[in-house]
Amino acid sequence: MKADTTMPDVVSLAKQLIDAESVTPARGEVFDVLETALRSAGFEIDRFVSGEAPDGPVENMLATRGSGGRHFAFAGHLDVVPPGDGWRSDPFDAEVRGGLLYGRGAVDMKGAIAAFAAACAHADPDGTTSLIITGDEEGPAIFGTRALIDRMNERDIRPDMCLVGEPTSVKRLGDTIKIGRRGSVNIWIDIPGKQGHVAYPHLAANPIPKLVAALAEIDSITLDTGTEWFQASNIETTDLTVGNTAHNVIPGKASARISIRFNDLHRGDDLGRRITEIVRSHAPDAIVTPKVSGEAFLTEPGELSDIMCAAIQAELGMQPELSTSGGTSDARFLSKLCPVVEFGLINATMHKLDEAVAVVDLEALERVYARVIDRVFRR
Repeated sequence: MKADTTMPDVVSLAKQLIDAESVTPARGEVFDVLETALRSAGFEIDRFVSGEAPDGPVENMLATRGSGGRHFAFAGHLDVVPPGDGWRSDPFDAEVRGGLLYGRGAVDMKGAIAAFAAACAHADPDGTTSLIITGDEEGPAIFGTRALIDRMNERDIRPDMCLVGEPTSVKRLGDTIKIGRRGSVNIWIDIPGKQGHVAYPHLAANPIPKLVAALAEIDSITLDTGTEWFQASNIETTDLTVGNTAHNVIPGKASARISIRFNDLHRGDDLGRRITEIVRSHAPDAIVTPKVSGEAFLTEPGELSDIMCAAIQAELGMQPELSTSGGTSDARFLSKLCPVVEFGLINATMHKLDEAVAVVDLEALERVYARVIDRVFRR
């Protein structure tokens, strides 16, 4: 491998990325920092802005190097969640204290982006590498990775494998790889009634009993008991609203929201229709609005997970667990392109105050990613 001496080391690059404030949706400076680093490593950069308000505009980047042969892609996001109040130091002025690098995005996931950028800079594979980077993963994710996939299809770019740098490790770096994710559908339920005085119920129509009955039937559903790789699907009521401040008034409407996390036995649209039918059996005039955030996907254990496990074993001396637990990620979109897995830093402080990564873990992650590149292109 031929080292690139102009690329910042992984800790310096992570600091630069953290210092570029990029609360979702991210644009501008943080992409400038990454572009400068990647150009020094010989990558061609395609930056573009997609979408309009309210879910856009969103900046995205597709960086490619090499041509022909196997094509391996890294993917991630430069946007971060808002930092919140109470940090011990400025969340957008990265600093190292006690062997930990502090700053918003250190774990989720500027640290991993710095690690795979540095790993790519020091590699000279016989094939194609790319970085698929969005500024909108923490937000609506409408004009982020999906727009990048559209761009790649327009340019006839299709990786053979993809690694997303989400923070998947739980207790120790390397203990968990994600090979799939459950799907997610959120469903808004609005049941109209007729407002009136509680003493004259015949002149009103109370929507609450209808909503309660529908929710009780929904709550009794057992979607499945899980599969070989996935836990059981679950339905949760996440909001129940009437908004009636008067004790003597029958309300004019009642609303609820349901969230379903489902495994690969189901499709989001099918679940939305099932819930709609149940609600309308109790309230025919109900308005039910399902929104599928992503479908469940599974990358069956095989070459890609074998490469990941071998690299982690060689560098960190452990055999990782293959998991599908946790929430959603942009891997749900990338899985339509090619086999995809997720692997990154310890997730204990992501989205929390004083988010931090151990410097030794950041440096080790770069070495794991470098081993992955080597194994992908030696085969």
